[in-house]
Amino acid sequence: MEVLKVSAKSVPNSVAGAIAGVVREKGEVELQAVGAGAANQAIKSIAIARGFLASSGVDLVCTPSFASIDIDGEERTAIRLIVNAR
Repeated sequence: MEVLKVSAKSVPNSVAGAIAGVVREKGEVELQAVGAGAANQAIKSIAIARGFLASSGVDLVCTPSFASIDIDGEERTAIRLIVNAR
């Protein structure tokens, strides 16, 4: 599964385009976000991508979970958002 890493500085429209492209191609994508700002941008991106895909009859479902990831040798907790086409 393709993983998109979202930061607090990510542009939601750009991430939404990436989400829509991957979902059209593979049917699912994983987003990872560390921190409240990054999680906010990720959620906004999913909502925008849902609008992009609605015209082609694709609905998105998002399943949230936590993930432990390594950033610069330090273990951090990320929000993992699995986005599937329905």
